Amino acid sequence: MKVTVCVKRVPSTATRIKLAEDGKSIVEDGVEYVLNPYDEFAVEEAIRQVDAAGEGEVTIVTLGGNVTKELRTCLAMGAHRAVHLVQDVPFRDALSVARILAAEIEKTGPDLVLFGRQAVDNDNAQVGLMVATLLNMPAIPDVVALSIANDTARAEREAEGGAREVFEAALPCVLTTHKGLNEPRYPKLKGIMAAKKKPIDQPEFEAPTAAQDVVTLELPPDRPEGRVVGEGAAAVPELLRLLRDEASAL
Repeated sequence: MKVTVCVKRVPSTATRIKLAEDGKSIVEDGVEYVLNPYDEFAVEEAIRQVDAAGEGEVTIVTLGGNVTKELRTCLAMGAHRAVHLVQDVPFRDALSVARILAAEIEKTGPDLVLFGRQAVDNDNAQVGLMVATLLNMPAIPDVVALSIANDTARAEREAEGGAREVFEAALPCVLTTHKGLNEPRYPKLKGIMAAKKKPIDQPEFEAPTAAQDVVTLELPPDRPEGRVVGEGAAAVPELLRLLRDEASAL
């Protein structure tokens, strides 16, 4: 089985973001970058599926600038090779990213393509499904359980009310992974040492013209200060009124 996993380097959600003077980018000094958390589920699942098949290859693909650390992490987890599409630009819209990734994926013809459901920086959850459309592959998003047999992927995703939806798709297909699918492994020393010898290819590629651009970035407004509406049971009517009339929470 050949599995391709597309990953992204993102700022850690614990990092305090500051806007640059141009108002269109962030100050990168002091920002901690990590492998996108949702992508960790995709990498782990790819390794598990190849192990279950008994043979195959996991290829990691990413688009960006300095992502060597994140790629080595994936290789240390157990991926076999990595492809780094080098392009250090502050912003690239989802469609042009999808076109670049789809062109690279098409070269190898994998049986399964995995994405994290979304990147925690832009939160648009679009690239994986766009790639599926460009490659004319069936797609199942937000997968929390997966089994593969007889060239068919059987995937579950959570629905409202705690129920689960079950889908089947013929391979090759594209899946996006969600929390609960698995527990990503921590790289062991043996894997870390082996990762140093695994290849990271940097092929040339054609970058399409971006369909969108950033006009401006703004930080969210400061949270308003809290109010004390009273004490004890006497405060309940006023609290209920505020929740209903001002917060629209009731």
